[in-house]
Amino acid sequence: MGRVLNIKDVIVFDGISVEELEQSFHTVIEEYLEDCKAIGKQPEKPFSGRFNLRISPELHRKIALLATKQNVSLNTFVEQVLEKVV
Repeated sequence: MGRVLNIKDVIVFDGISVEELEQSFHTVIEEYLEDCKAIGKQPEKPFSGRFNLRISPELHRKIALLATKQNVSLNTFVEQVLEKVV
């Protein structure tokens, strides 16, 4: 059994073999897209977990220094800060 992750809509599929799982996946995605079209809804797309952020070089430097002081990567530091806000 499988499920499409990182979207609010629930889309599940199943199969006994890899081939059946793959076919079931394609079928439920096609049905989902058809259903969305029929009701005039934009299909959801999973988030990749990546986004680009443009900041000033000075802020970039400050954040990088704080991350270094905490012995974490810049990415980990920013993720931790965002988690606290959200």
